[in-house]
Amino acid sequence: MTSATEPSGHRVLVVDDDAALLRVLAITLRAHGWEVLTAPDGETALAAVADLSPDVVVLDLGLPDLDGQEVLARLRGWTRTPVVVLSARHGGEATIAALDAGADDYVTKPFAVDELLARLRAAVRRAEPPVGGGAVVEAGTLRVDLARKRVERHGQEVRLTPTEWSMLEVLVRQAGHLVSHQDLLHEVWGPAYGTESNYLRVYAAQLRRKLEDDPSHPVHLLTRPGRGYVFEP
Repeated sequence: MTSATEPSGHRVLVVDDDAALLRVLAITLRAHGWEVLTAPDGETALAAVADLSPDVVVLDLGLPDLDGQEVLARLRGWTRTPVVVLSARHGGEATIAALDAGADDYVTKPFAVDELLARLRAAVRRAEPPVGGGAVVEAGTLRVDLARKRVERHGQEVRLTPTEWSMLEVLVRQAGHLVSHQDLLHEVWGPAYGTESNYLRVYAAQLRRKLEDDPSHPVHLLTRPGRGYVFEP
């Protein structure tokens, strides 16, 4: 296990049994201001998370001692540290299994460094407390529990799709502040997206139907035409 001492960066733990890839990622992440820890196997990774409290984990699924899914399941038994899976396993089933096990994001190998950096930044931001508040945000009849990823309306749980939750979460963490179309697309769909405002319209409409008392006259999920969206508490 190794570390760097960039004082201003967040701490990332990179878990992969490919020594060459570990070195490249460590050099790249340090160059972008991250403090880097590395682990070549699952047991070392679990100990590093417990002892060194990284802000985010980059986790390969094909580890020599434990399958990455097992590492993820064991982490989720006691920590909400964000985990971005970085794996050569392609296909929807692998992605769904990792996300269902508690991963916060999934990136396939080979990957673009800029994309991985953007996803790491997004994972860390989502884990931080919302602007001006704690893990639970109340707005009228709504109660949004960011830690448990749970929404209640009039005391009843509202079921959201993963994409609906991601969009709501970004807005709630910036409650009262405008989130631009581009920033919202980057956070929810990834850095390759930036102009697909139709995605935002569709999901904003779905959220309003589930969360607003009068979806045609929303009071919480507001549109700022040509600019973005605001969650108004």
